[in-house]
Amino acid sequence: MTSTDADPTTRPDPWHALHALLAAMDAEIEQVYEERGIQGVRPRFAYPLIRLAHTGPLTIRELAKSLDRSHSAISQTVAAMRKEGLVTSEPGPDARTRRIDLTERGRALVPFLEAEWRATHATVAELDSEIPYAMTRVVEEVRQALERRSMRERILHHLVEPPR
Repeated sequence: MTSTDADPTTRPDPWHALHALLAAMDAEIEQVYEERGIQGVRPRFAYPLIRLAHTGPLTIRELAKSLDRSHSAISQTVAAMRKEGLVTSEPGPDARTRRIDLTERGRALVPFLEAEWRATHATVAELDSEIPYAMTRVVEEVRQALERRSMRERILHHLVEPPR
C-alpha cells in the first residue's frame, strides 16, 4: 500500500478542539477533587460510583447498560477504580461474569460525587446561557442530524479510496 502525495494529518484536525475542551473540563473537575483532598479519583469514575451506590452490586455488563456505555469502556473504568481501591470485583452468577461493588472508600466518596455532579450540571446550564449556541442544543442537533444520515453514510459519501 502506498500513501498519497499529501499527508492528510497536516491539516487541522476538526475533532481537536472538542477533545481538548473536554479534556480541559475533566482536568478542572479533577482539580476540584484534589483541592478537597480526594486523590486517585477521575471524573469518569463519578457516574459508575454513584450508580453502584444506588443499585448495589452489578455485573460489568449490567453497569455498562445502565450507564449507556460500552462494555469495554466500563471494564477499563472498573479496572482503574479497582486499582484506586474504590470498587471490588467478585465472581458473578456464572463463570464469565464479575460483580462490581463499592468499597468503603468508594461509598464514602459518593455524597461528594453527587454534589459535584449536581454542581457540574448547574455549570453546564450556566455555560449554555452565556453562549449564543447552547452546547447541549448543538450536541442534540448533531445527534438528530446523524439520525437522519449516519456518520458512516456521510463518510462513505466523501470517501475516495485509492486504487488497489
